[in-house]
Order: sequence, then C-alpha cells, then structure tokens
Amino acid sequence: MHRLTLAEIARALAAKQFSAEELTRDLLARIQQLDPQLNSFITVTADQAIEQAKAADARRAAGENGALLGAPIGHKDLFCTQDVLTSCGSKILAGFKAPYNATAVEKLASAGAVTLGKLNMDEFAMGSANESSHYGAVKNPWDLTRVPGGSSGGSAAAVAARLLPAATGTDTGGSIRQPAALTNLTGIKPTYGRVSRWGMIAYASSLDQGGPLARTAEDCALMLQTMAGFDTKDSTSVDQPVDDYLAALSQPLNGLRIGLPKEYFGAGLDARIGEKVMAVVDELKKLGATVKEISLPNMQHAIPAYYVIAPAEASSNLSRFDGVRFGYRCENPVNLEDLYKRSRGEGFGTEVKRRIMVGTYALSAGYYDAYYLKAQKIRRLIKNDFVAAFNEVDVILGPTTPNLAWKLGEKNNDPVAAYLEDIYTITANLAGIPGLSMPAGFVDGLPVGVQLLGNYFQEGRLLNVAHQYQQVSDWHKQTPNGF
Repeated sequence: MHRLTLAEIARALAAKQFSAEELTRDLLARIQQLDPQLNSFITVTADQAIEQAKAADARRAAGENGALLGAPIGHKDLFCTQDVLTSCGSKILAGFKAPYNATAVEKLASAGAVTLGKLNMDEFAMGSANESSHYGAVKNPWDLTRVPGGSSGGSAAAVAARLLPAATGTDTGGSIRQPAALTNLTGIKPTYGRVSRWGMIAYASSLDQGGPLARTAEDCALMLQTMAGFDTKDSTSVDQPVDDYLAALSQPLNGLRIGLPKEYFGAGLDARIGEKVMAVVDELKKLGATVKEISLPNMQHAIPAYYVIAPAEASSNLSRFDGVRFGYRCENPVNLEDLYKRSRGEGFGTEVKRRIMVGTYALSAGYYDAYYLKAQKIRRLIKNDFVAAFNEVDVILGPTTPNLAWKLGEKNNDPVAAYLEDIYTITANLAGIPGLSMPAGFVDGLPVGVQLLGNYFQEGRLLNVAHQYQQVSDWHKQTPNGF
C-alpha cells in the first residue's frame, strides 16, 4: 500500500481494495519503524489519524467518493493544527498547541484527508538543508549522510521514503521546490495569493506560499485543487476562480513555447545537472514543444535582494515571540527586559537570530533606504524580467538547484554557501509567480530536479508539462534503497 500514489490510493479506496483505516495503520507502522533513521516527523498523531480514517470510511460507505477522502498526508509544522503541537521547528514554540486549523489544513480535512502528523522543518522555515530545526536535522532517504533540502525537508523526506503519499510544504525562497529536487519528488509553489496563508506561521509575509509535495504532478494537482482558493481571512489571498488542474494534465504540448534563461547555465551550475536538464528539454521537444534562449538579466541581484527583504520581514514577524503570551519562557526573569532578552536568546536558534539581526539592521533608521528600499526596487526589476519573458514563452525551464544534495554539516559554518543554493528558486518568490520542480534523473545515485516557472495563475500549465513528461519518463517511480 505504501508504494501507491495519491491518485492510485483514491482509485483503490473507491474500489474497496482496502479501507482508509487499514492504509493508515500500515503507514503508521512504517513511520514507527523507519522514521528514526530520517527524523522527518516532529509529532505523529496516530490516535487522531485512526479516528479520521474511520470517519472517512464511514463517509465512503454512505456514498461519498472524493479523491482525498481517506488519503493519508502530513503537514509541515508551521501550519496551525487544532490541539496538536505546532512548533515551526523552534524551541520558542515549545508546548504551543494551536486552538484552530490553518485554512489549508481545514480544507484538506474537510475533503477527508487523514493527517498522520506534523513534519520537521528548518526553524521558522529559515534554511536550505533542514539542519536548523530544534528537533535535529532531517536526513535524505537517498543517502542518510546528506541533507534533504529545506525548509520543507521533513515533508520531502517522509514522502520520498514512502511514509506518506503527499504532504504540505511552504516556499519562501524555494523551500518546496529545492527539497523536491533533492529527494526526487514533484513539488509546486503556487502563485502568491493562490493558497491561503491564514494559520500558516509567517517567516516573510510577502514571499511565503503554501503548496504540496508528492511523487507525481497528478498528485500535486489533487492536493492543490483542494488547497487553492480565496479566503476572506487572508488579506493576501486572491479572489480568482481556481482552474481545473486535473483536467489540464492531459492537454498535449504541441506548440508549447519553452524559454531557457542563459543565466541559468553559466558558472556555478554542476555540469552533470545541466546535462540532465537538457535531456528533459529534448523529451519535451519530442512531445511538441519549441525551445528558445531568453534572458533574465536581473537574476544576478536576486540573492542579495532576497536576503534583505526576507530577514527584514522576519524581524518584524518574529517580534511576537517574546515569552509573554505563549511558547518558551526563560526561568526566573528579574524584569520585563530580562524576560524578553533571555526568552528570545534561549528560544531562537543561530540561523533565526542571524536573520533577525540582519533584518533589524536593514530596517533601522539611516539604513532603510540604502538596503530595504533598494532591494524592493530590484524586486520590481526581477518581476519586469519575467513579464517580458512571458510575452515570448509559455514556461521557463532550468535546473532547480545548482548542486546535488550535500553532506550533513558541510555548509554549517558558511551560511552564504547555503544561501547560494537558492539561486534558481528565489526569483519566483520575489516576482510572485508559480514554480514547480520535477524529477529529472540521477547523478551518482542522487536525485536531480528540473524547475518549471509559469506566468501568474498558470499552475495548471506547469502541472500539465510535468505530467506529460512523467508519461514518458520513470524517474519519479524510483524508490530509495531501504524504503
């Protein structure tokens, strides 16, 4: 059962080949047996999952037949989940149990999805390796000595190891797409505002976007169909109808115009990854696509701009974690100032502190114009590059990451080297456009991902291209040894 995709599970449940309860118990047993190797879960909600599975079976018995009814999933641990620990991978939220569900969680629960637990992540989604979590690093099931990517590394590792068929993640600068690439999954970051951010604990509010991680584009379409949509509780949610993503999957690619940015294939890209990317391009050409070189001239400024904007927003968002209302509080504070300083000093990890300090500095008097305002102007230039590009092409294609998954601890003393791993993914968040990563092969036994970027609200187009490629390739069907 654990080898089935979400779509296959839906068909098997409809055909009564097994029950949601049987499937849930099978996966819970796998999690108990295998997750100690991976550390992908922070909380396993076994009792609640079995109750939800029984309820899903009852709904099916009464005639319901939704695609996610009885399907097991997990949530990245920054989606508020009622009466379940929501920690953001941080000590400062020790013991915090949200009194409500995030909108994305509520939508999936209403569709009958069964939540098996909350998944490990970089602390407050700050990281590209899932090594900054208070609960310890997550390991890549393809090689347990390597990182799974971040910050949605727990979600990626659990799905790649077949502990779950799909999971939620969030993407602030590539945190769905980069771990998807490093663990051989399909993951999509929707257009900013497509999925509600309500109940999703914020890192950088103008960049964060929730989305699914799964093994196939079809499974991502199933998840996104349920997660997407307008939410009156989220002021950044966009009131626009949700496309039929499943219907879009089967469209032929005849006439599809693919852009290859010349900036993606220069220095810094592992040449072996570049070869895999071009092999995907050749397959898409056979399916009817045309290819042309394009330019995204302001891409070179993306990382400096991102690492001013994101920390600035984080410094503001994380000011609420002060030891007063919820979460971790230092022992025996002598006064209010001591309570704030020691609670935050003891509660936050190194990477979070680093970004809070960078952000506070960038927003401080005398530096706002020099750093934050300039970064926002660069952001606009990057958006303009994409607007111009999409006048010429339908999708943009390139590598998801410049390198393969690196060894655990390899970049811990060089944060800038870790930041550079996001070079191809960050621009989509700065511009607010959708992006998808899909499996494209292996180098030295490690997965390689190809990224597709689309125009605003063109998630269906990206899922369509990925699905059509997955009909003529089998990279997404490969399973890590031992799982």
